[in-house]
Amino acid sequence: MEHTQEHEACLEQTRRYCVERPIYNQELLQGQLHRRERTPQTLRQKIAHSCRCSSKKAKSHLYSFLPILKWLPRYPVKEYLLGDIISGISTGVMQLPQGLAYALLAAVPPVFGLYSSFYPVFLYTFFGTSKHISIGTFAVISMMVGGVAVRQVPDEITSVGYNSTNVTDSFDYHERDTKRVQVAVTLAFLSGIIQLCLGLLRFGFVAIYLTEPLVRGFTTAAAVHVFTSQLKYLLGIKTNRYSGPLSVVYSIAAVLSKITTTNIAALIVGLTCIVLLLIGKEINLRFKKQLPVPIPMEIIVVIIGTGVSAGMNLSQSYGVDIVGSIPQGLRPPAVPEIQLIPAIFVDAIAIAIVGFSMAVSMAKIFALKHGYTIDGNQELIALGICNSVGSFFQSFSITCSMSRSLVQESTGGKTQIAGALSSVMVLLVIVAIGYLFEPLPQTVLAAIVMVNLKGMFKQFGDIAHFWRTSKVELPSIQNPWSDS
Repeated sequence: MEHTQEHEACLEQTRRYCVERPIYNQELLQGQLHRRERTPQTLRQKIAHSCRCSSKKAKSHLYSFLPILKWLPRYPVKEYLLGDIISGISTGVMQLPQGLAYALLAAVPPVFGLYSSFYPVFLYTFFGTSKHISIGTFAVISMMVGGVAVRQVPDEITSVGYNSTNVTDSFDYHERDTKRVQVAVTLAFLSGIIQLCLGLLRFGFVAIYLTEPLVRGFTTAAAVHVFTSQLKYLLGIKTNRYSGPLSVVYSIAAVLSKITTTNIAALIVGLTCIVLLLIGKEINLRFKKQLPVPIPMEIIVVIIGTGVSAGMNLSQSYGVDIVGSIPQGLRPPAVPEIQLIPAIFVDAIAIAIVGFSMAVSMAKIFALKHGYTIDGNQELIALGICNSVGSFFQSFSITCSMSRSLVQESTGGKTQIAGALSSVMVLLVIVAIGYLFEPLPQTVLAAIVMVNLKGMFKQFGDIAHFWRTSKVELPSIQNPWSDS
């Protein structure tokens, strides 16, 4: 008896369990869920099958390329329209000041920020698969565009060419801005073509390899560059704009070297706007459940700043830099400067990938929250069309804006009808009342940009988080962004 018990105890001690399971990813799951029995085919049969066209296949491809044809005929007007209208107005109210402000980051005149807030937004309504993201100008992408524009067309140019010195009169400033617009427009065209090609080649899966620590680290470092670039506008100081390695150091050194020339009036206006914007954001955050729509502090600050500037004549009396001329109406289409492509090709690849990663990340978040799916390849195609087609109408590179997307979703937006309505609001400003914003001080736009970086600066907390959880991923947070 004892021998039997000892034998059983020995068996229990030597018994081992082996548990195995496959590691699943999204592609494998989709393949398992939609697995079909396939009969082997010859190469000739495969080519013949791919070239065969039927009405069902043509309709499927058309719906895939133009998603609006699928959801618009089934649009529930009574359920969705009111929410989309409120959301579109709220988003359009944010789109206007951010378009003007981010144009400064892109180193182009403010009116081109309005163009970039109209054409791409309207086009995305037809080609995009996300129902909630807000396409348009975004700080990080605008900063990347501005870095390339400043590198190709430095502040020290004359009418001779792109790399000469000594700017002395307003004509040279106008020529400089014109050339920077050409660089920004060509960059948008090239990045759009790259996104379009990647989408057609089904490269949407690359978003899987853009990890969250990498994206957050990149945007955090970019926020430092963006904030630094706006100091001269906040203080009303005249300095050159720098790009390339150590551009942050050079920018801060240039500001400090001319700190004694600070325009006190511009500084007071800018600081007042920052305080008002921070108060408005805090109210919206604390009382978001009680407020039907967020308080549009950005447009309120723009209207107040414009009124004060015009009433007190800040430009003439106190030397405050203002937005200046905003031409009425839309510009005729123009072909981008193709000869610039070799010099900006690498930058266009970076902008195309970063822009797509921003858009698809936000799109996936909203799709998961509201229970629908997005197509990464179609998102690439949509962004490619927005950028490449928009470039013919003088818009610079765009992507999804985090802050506007949150507003578009939280105010009741159900479809991209809200995005289309926001673009129509921008269009009304361009063709009708844009001239009213000409006295707007540039320090107000700098304040808007700085306050919108608040969320990105909070990401510095990721350093402590990844130090505790994963020291391997920590370097992606710490790496500086070497190009403005």
